[in-house]
Amino acid sequence: MSPLAALSQPFVPEALPSPRRHPPVAMPSLEWTPEVQAATAHLYDRVKTVIPPVEWPFFAPYVKAINELKRVRNAVILAHNYQTPEIYNCVADVVGDSFQLAREATKTDADVIVQCGVHFMAETSKILNPDKTVLIPDSRAGCSLATSITAADVRELRRRHPGVPVAVYVNTTAEVKAEADICLTSGNAVQVVESLESPEVMVLPDQYLAMWIASQTKVKIISWHGACEVHERFTAGELRAYREADPGIVILAHPECPPDVLAEADFTGSTAKLADYVKLRKPKKVVMVTECSMADNVMAEAPETEFVKPCNLCPHMKRITLPKILESLVHMRDEVIVDPAVAERARASVERMVNLKI
Repeated sequence: MSPLAALSQPFVPEALPSPRRHPPVAMPSLEWTPEVQAATAHLYDRVKTVIPPVEWPFFAPYVKAINELKRVRNAVILAHNYQTPEIYNCVADVVGDSFQLAREATKTDADVIVQCGVHFMAETSKILNPDKTVLIPDSRAGCSLATSITAADVRELRRRHPGVPVAVYVNTTAEVKAEADICLTSGNAVQVVESLESPEVMVLPDQYLAMWIASQTKVKIISWHGACEVHERFTAGELRAYREADPGIVILAHPECPPDVLAEADFTGSTAKLADYVKLRKPKKVVMVTECSMADNVMAEAPETEFVKPCNLCPHMKRITLPKILESLVHMRDEVIVDPAVAERARASVERMVNLKI
């Protein structure tokens, strides 16, 4: 079965934890009441610039119920920067890019990890926390990068390039991580590549990230043909049009974008670095060239900056919603299981990245 087919399989009830480990709980009331309004008012204050008042009565009962049920389950919610504002700002305990989430996953003492992101992120949390229950609210939340390469592809590349170390993006399946020497993210990619102290390094699977790394280092980069379906859709022409309309605009881009797009940007970096740029430098007007929920989340923390949003949504990230998070905690689904033999090998490549002093 292909990785894409595997991610699209329906939830299998037999994969649920034993009821003795996680007793069932009743679905809480989801009515908009004065009690709910009072309990969530401080959270709405965080997102009032990006969520209209008319929408909050729908979100608030879920927010209250999820935050209460986290305590019952001793659960922690990890949310990627591409999650929607009501998730990112109102129920998440840890937020960040894939590197930050991988690192923080090793520190939690919670019994349950709910991964609000895509499937490879939940696998990474399980790899790093084999004794914890890891849930993803929708097991169909896949990734075009993760499905662009298989473990067999990595083995064939090793055969073609004997002795060349393999660094794989965290946006890959556990099976692919198990074939790698080390993992990397957009936030630490150059440092990881140079830490291998090799004249050549295979960087898989994102071709555009590999091109960007090659422009930042003297190490020869051998790449693959994968790409992110969100970042690949941006064009240099649309960025030039933004700048022509407002020459003072600041363009920030993610390194998964094509090279001609990055050439138009004022700054290129991971989602964490893009957010830091806005919060520290406080530009007047910004185009953030990445998944558009990212701009909403940064806007909530930097209301003085105006965001022009070329909005490309990730259909996989958007599978994660407040109702699905609540159902996940109530019914303890969908649990992420990684074959122990695969997990052990994948853990070595992930931990090698996490433990780098960078």
